[in-house]
Amino acid sequence: MKKRQKRREMESEEKDERTESQKNGTTDFISSLPDCVLTHILSLLPTRDSVRTSILSSRWSPLWKLVPVLHLERLRNQDIVSNIWIHRNAAIPLRKFHLHWTSDCNTSHVNTMIQDTILRGRMLQELDLDIHSHPDPPLELHPSLFFSTTLVVLKLGGEILLNPPLDSIFPSLHILYLESGISYANWDSLPTLLAACPVLQELSLTVADNNFDNFENTRMLKIIVLIPTLKILYLSWLFEWWCDPLLYFYILRLNAPALEHFYFHGLLSDDVVLENLPNLVRSGFQFKEIEDGSSTGDYAKRIWDFMRPLYNVVSMEFCIETAQILCDASNYNLPVFNNLTSLTFDGDLSGYYYVWPAVQLLLCQAPKLQTLAFELTFTDELGDYDYYSPESCMKKPLSVPECLSSHLTACYYKGFSGHEVEMELVTQVLEKAKVLKTMKITVQSHLDPKMKLQIHKKVRKLQRRSCTCQIEFDEAHLY
Repeated sequence: MKKRQKRREMESEEKDERTESQKNGTTDFISSLPDCVLTHILSLLPTRDSVRTSILSSRWSPLWKLVPVLHLERLRNQDIVSNIWIHRNAAIPLRKFHLHWTSDCNTSHVNTMIQDTILRGRMLQELDLDIHSHPDPPLELHPSLFFSTTLVVLKLGGEILLNPPLDSIFPSLHILYLESGISYANWDSLPTLLAACPVLQELSLTVADNNFDNFENTRMLKIIVLIPTLKILYLSWLFEWWCDPLLYFYILRLNAPALEHFYFHGLLSDDVVLENLPNLVRSGFQFKEIEDGSSTGDYAKRIWDFMRPLYNVVSMEFCIETAQILCDASNYNLPVFNNLTSLTFDGDLSGYYYVWPAVQLLLCQAPKLQTLAFELTFTDELGDYDYYSPESCMKKPLSVPECLSSHLTACYYKGFSGHEVEMELVTQVLEKAKVLKTMKITVQSHLDPKMKLQIHKKVRKLQRRSCTCQIEFDEAHLY
């Protein structure tokens, strides 16, 4: 009887609200939409904003409780999480659970929520956790998570301990993100987790020294990626110079015939095998300089060999420091990337280092290159030094790259500030590219108008090998 009376009261309130709107000459079209549409709209909002809509009217009051998504960010108070969890409609299974708890996380409470979500509804498709529990122990995920048949997206970061059972399986998982803060129970935890994802399409893995604080480093870390469906791969190695040397000498095996995008950041080990990558078309590399006393030439050869299987790549991004490292093996048997049409250099550019020889070396390995881009940030924090050029470490002078003679038609420079080392890059391209059509330069926005105008005039005076080349600036309002 009480429920029936309450329903009648709510219907009466809604009728009064519609009458009032009609008197004022307005109509609330959104509130007249069916629950399924409104709850879908609310699912696109952070849960805090979704809850706030409950004060709009009696029509909106219960809707947030029906949303099959929990999106909670920047949490510090357990009471907020508990109140939302208690008051939402438990009969509506969660499809997405996004929880970023910034400090003092109650890990047992989080584990209870995850376990309840997985076992009760069996509908969870996306789980995104970023947990900070210090000084309490990290969140150790319940074993039931590692047998979810519905999970499609799993993103883990912060203070989380992974200890997957050996027979773990994620038959539907397509996206897996493992950030630097998480830790592993033993050496087999990470390989076990990767082996449990037979249909994975995107993997982002950040490996750091703090991932392995729970056990002694008595053997090498193994990263085995043998996933026939994998299309996108991000690998980052964040090791400090003082960490255990065994972490530097990891074992990496990559066999992914469907892989299309591959990005690598960090120190390259000497036990790495890449194979069966026929569909790889886009790659990006930022190799960390070696600091263990090994030969820089041998390390540069290691990087060239690492890139050798990427023969079908169409677009490649290089940190400018990586290009400089590669110059230490310029006389090596270098791979040629015949399908490469787009090459980008990014990173920090110092005022004492001419980088054109390093750029030229890469251009020589890309005979069909059509687009060259620089996304460099000039920094003079290193002070005044004599200029240094990678040519000094090369055994023989480089010839003019084939792509500059017959294929390169576009060059872009973003973040240009007019320094001599930047001007050198633009000058070399303009003087050597015979079929260049466009040189587009984006000048640093913080420069004053007079400085920008001087840069424009100086660049326009540079000689151009191609008679059809047009120099463009994005500050066209100055003319």
